[in-house]
Amino acid sequence: MSEPQPRGAERDLYRDTWVRYLGYANEVGEAFRSLVPTAVVWLSYGVASSYVLADAIDKGKKAGEVPSPEAGRSARVTVAVVDTFVWQALASVAIPGFTINRVCAASLYVLGTATRWPLAVRKWTTTALGLLTIPIIIHPIDRSVDFLLDSSLRKLYPSVGKPSSS
Repeated sequence: MSEPQPRGAERDLYRDTWVRYLGYANEVGEAFRSLVPTAVVWLSYGVASSYVLADAIDKGKKAGEVPSPEAGRSARVTVAVVDTFVWQALASVAIPGFTINRVCAASLYVLGTATRWPLAVRKWTTTALGLLTIPIIIHPIDRSVDFLLDSSLRKLYPSVGKPSSS
């Protein structure tokens, strides 16, 4: 999950608890794509997308609760919601979903051409490879999305309202 919280620091429901794992639902769905109906994969994207939306709304509410001049409140809330939504959409749904999809598709193809294993064994092997790939890709994707947003979208924010990095 994340680093231990200092004493008195508020726990973030979406980043410091089991709820964070809902953001990985689509990656698990992609890993199981060859074994489950497509509707199950789409449902996993619905779960992950709901997590992204809920986290963005939560960060907007928290930004709105910070005592400050009313004039900057709207901008601060907007920045918090947009930044969280874009970061989470890229780092939790789009990029990892695509990555696991391609890893699984490539492994199923390679296993089909390089082995004589039965289809069921190839599908389960592909699923296992997809699941094993998830923890490997998380941090590089997170850091890449941080770099991407720091180099683009975050340059547009007013300096006072810049959110802390994911």
